[in-house]
Amino acid sequence: MSFPMFSMTRAAGCPFDPPPELTCGGEPVSRVRLWDGGTAWLVTGHADVRALLADPRAGVDVSQPGFPHTNAVSKARDAQMKTLMQMDPPEHTTHRRRLIADFTVRRIEALRPGIQRIVDDLIDGLLAGPNPADLVEAFALPVPSLVICELLGVPYADRAFFQRVAGELVMDEGDPARAMAASEELNDYLERLVELKSAEPGDDVLSRLAVEQYRTGAMTRSEIATMGQLLLVAGHDTTANMIALGTAVLLAHPDQLRAIRDGSAVVAVAVEELLRYLAVTHTEARRVAREDLVIGGRLIREGEGIIAVKSTANRDPAAFPDPDALDVHRGARHHLAFGFGAHQCLGQALARVELQVVFGTLFRRVPTLARAVAPEELVFKEKAVFYGLRELPVTW
Repeated sequence: MSFPMFSMTRAAGCPFDPPPELTCGGEPVSRVRLWDGGTAWLVTGHADVRALLADPRAGVDVSQPGFPHTNAVSKARDAQMKTLMQMDPPEHTTHRRRLIADFTVRRIEALRPGIQRIVDDLIDGLLAGPNPADLVEAFALPVPSLVICELLGVPYADRAFFQRVAGELVMDEGDPARAMAASEELNDYLERLVELKSAEPGDDVLSRLAVEQYRTGAMTRSEIATMGQLLLVAGHDTTANMIALGTAVLLAHPDQLRAIRDGSAVVAVAVEELLRYLAVTHTEARRVAREDLVIGGRLIREGEGIIAVKSTANRDPAAFPDPDALDVHRGARHHLAFGFGAHQCLGQALARVELQVVFGTLFRRVPTLARAVAPEELVFKEKAVFYGLRELPVTW
């Protein structure tokens, strides 16, 4: 039997919408063909995706033959890096517990004043610099870079290095060896940093892990470095892309932008809507059945791969009336942008605070912000783990 090809390509002229092949009608649980000739189940509805992500029978063991790797680079990266994203309980539970204290809502809220200073300083620099400017380089990338560096204890002076290797690591095209070399380079750097933190700890996540886990023998330098790599890359790249995409989509919807600019009370609600409306995780949530299970009335056999499509789940009319409309007043907190279940994003509180500060400050301080190019001139990152803009030229 011939199945449709799984595609991550957005339609021309619709860069903020999920790929049309995933939203063209069809069954909510269906089969798709993968890049290597294999097949996987595609789950697209909100209720079914949520149920799947909460089901312990759906695992993340990338070594299983049926695991749905999305391309050769993804397969090589998954084989080399074993992070929280590639662990099932109880191993996942043990490792995640080591980080929970650093990412509680209370801990992250305490960082809000510092994040506000970072955002204000970068806007000062933007306004003092050339006009037009690239918002990605001048603002969207530096905000999460500064925040995650400070939280983890990575010297911000090394940002050019980690932005380069992180960029190579998340690209889903070209030679898989290049992504693997970038991963090894970043891990070597973080291993050396763990050793330094063990000798002279500070008030940061890597120092705490070095003292509590490395010194005691509970974790090796390599394990801590791999954990740090996940936090550094995911905490930097996802938020940077959300800042750029969120700004672009709000500039394209002036009525929605006006509501954010005119009232800070709506910003937190608006952030949830932007998280629902925009899908930055191109490769979606991938699983493999650890035993037989039923999702959406379809029997999925043990060993079969599954792709849970959060982007279409967040556009499901059964969960969100008029889902293709951007409505910053919508109550969208039940979106699945951060996933669900045991693997729900550990850094979601941090992402929320960063985005609230960014969108609550940027348009208030720069009320005349506008695109400096036509919408069709914007270039998007189609071949990457995280979808986003390569550049966002703006003027004011």
